[in-house]
Amino acid sequence: MRPTTTDRSASPRLDGLDLARFVAFFGMVIVNFKIAMGAESDTGVLSFLTRALEGRAAATFVVLAGIGLGLAALHSDLEQTVSVTIKRAIFLFVIGLLNSLVFNADILHYYAFYFLFGVLLISLSNRWLVTSIVLLSTLFVVMVLSLDYDKGWNWDDYTYSDFWSPAGFIRNLFFNGWHPVIPWLGFLLLGIVLSRLKLAERGVQHRLILFGVAAFVIAEALSLALTDALNAIDPELGIFATTEPVPPMPLYLLAGSGAASAVIGLCLRFSGQLEKLGLLHVVTPAGRQTLSLYIAHILVGMGTLEGLGMLGGQSLVTALFASALFCVVATIYALIWHRFFKRGPIEALMRRVAG
Repeated sequence: MRPTTTDRSASPRLDGLDLARFVAFFGMVIVNFKIAMGAESDTGVLSFLTRALEGRAAATFVVLAGIGLGLAALHSDLEQTVSVTIKRAIFLFVIGLLNSLVFNADILHYYAFYFLFGVLLISLSNRWLVTSIVLLSTLFVVMVLSLDYDKGWNWDDYTYSDFWSPAGFIRNLFFNGWHPVIPWLGFLLLGIVLSRLKLAERGVQHRLILFGVAAFVIAEALSLALTDALNAIDPELGIFATTEPVPPMPLYLLAGSGAASAVIGLCLRFSGQLEKLGLLHVVTPAGRQTLSLYIAHILVGMGTLEGLGMLGGQSLVTALFASALFCVVATIYALIWHRFFKRGPIEALMRRVAG
């Protein structure tokens, strides 16, 4: 049975989701620029904060995508939602493969399969969706125990040797890629569950923040406690208690889900205050075209860094400055673009092609 549709048109809520997309985009730019610029640092507050963003910003994006898919299903005929989503998945798959030619950490072709499987599961109850998330996480652990997680990878330069072969592509897509469908599909399913809440209500927003922070803290605390204990038994067992995104073990899924829930709850809760201060409208246009900006941060952002000879050997402060500068420029661009067009260029193309 499909959940009862509630009033989801309140401006603060919609703007809060756009704000969350902008925050997730900023975090993703920091992570990708840091890696591309070779800005590694093991100590200090900045290092701790940037490491905390790794895998969490991308997870927040996927949860937000699930919320969008869930809201579409609540507002539209299910058959129409399935049809449009499948066409958009094909569009993202093609765009993602093209992007993979220049950026091997592309996430868009993974998104295509998140949406494909997500829309096929969207009629499930919340209980079964949560069960599916747990099963995906468990299945991944079983796969790590029975398959070679390192196969295809050269960890020295983060290249994947047989990505473009059928076997290598499927292995990368479902098991040991940057954002494998198993278990990353779980983030999209969580977003569908969240879409069925009354997100415009303060109580729901507060629970998202509270439970999100609690889940994140519990995951990190368990990771610290279990890692040493497992390493004492066998040095290779410690990986099963990690909250790092590679490989995405169960505690990472818990930490990523908690971080995403907290960020979304905070953005929903305080979007009204930012609107009163006149700040919300500055960032929401960028939040509404994150697909276009995702492509731009690779082609324009990293392309500029390459032209300046800044890919590799840079300090963390330099990487953060470059990330902030790009996001400021992207925000200004989005504000100007929004004055003339309703959607970003890639979003408009997807709508034209896929409906």
